[in-house]
Parts: sequence; structure tokens; C-alpha cells
Amino acid sequence: MAFKPLHDRVLVRRVESDEKTKGGLIIPDSAKEKPAEGVVVACGDGARKDSGELIDMAVKAGDRILFGKWSGTEVTIDGEELLIMKESDILGIIEDAKAAKAA
Repeated sequence: MAFKPLHDRVLVRRVESDEKTKGGLIIPDSAKEKPAEGVVVACGDGARKDSGELIDMAVKAGDRILFGKWSGTEVTIDGEELLIMKESDILGIIEDAKAAKAA
């Protein structure tokens, strides 16, 4: 992909939610909410302080994240629907269950 976000912006691919509920009911597309979970595809270099010093990003490409329901701007790049959002719109990073158990 030939796109790199600027400053403290992040390019995110949504992770699709399950088609069924835990009870086995199938959810039609019209009733589904857009997922608030995604994977970081690309990151900018980071924000700058008033002094010009660079503030590093807390996320990196490949991180699985949660973001607000109305966060970001939907864009289509190379035929794929993605989101561009500021790093401050990201609520948190989802860590692997395996890594959490090991710690």
C-alpha cells in the first residue's frame, strides 16, 4: 500500500464482527453495528510539542485496537475501505490472550 498517514494519524482496517450471536441467532447485515475494533495498517511519525519535539506514537502497524463508535474518516484506498483517525481517538490496544496469560 502506498499511503502513509501524517503526524499523529493512524490508518485502520476494521475487524468484522461475528455473523451469529452466542445463542446461535444469525444477525442480518441491516441490523449489524459497525465494529469498533480494528487493526492498525500504518501510522504517522507522531505529534509535535510546541517546542517542535516529536512525540512518538503509542501504536504501531499490526496492533489490534478499540476505537470510538463515531471515530475516524472512512476512505477507500486500493479498493479497500479503511479508516483514518487521530491517535487520540484510539481507546486502547488489545493484547493477545496468550501474552496476557504468560505475564
